[in-house]
Amino acid sequence: MVNKVIFNVFFREKPAMMLVNLKNAKGSMYASSLAKSIDCTYSHVVKILQQMEKAGLINFEKQGRLKLLTLTKTGNEVAGFMENIRNLL
Repeated sequence: MVNKVIFNVFFREKPAMMLVNLKNAKGSMYASSLAKSIDCTYSHVVKILQQMEKAGLINFEKQGRLKLLTLTKTGNEVAGFMENIRNLL
């Protein structure tokens, strides 16, 4: 069931773009800057990021009041596959 839910999350445009943007970012990124880069609301981005964190694809790193986003090793691999698929299409 968890795999089906996470599959449905990633084969939508915004979540896929979130992963690709995190992969291509130089270092860590904030949820607010990610939301701007993919033209999405902050609350929607945070909701998807929470699902990605549960799936082990991203990490939230608290830095003062802010949370930095980084991809895990698995998240980086998935983002690479998503980027390859996008480039093939």
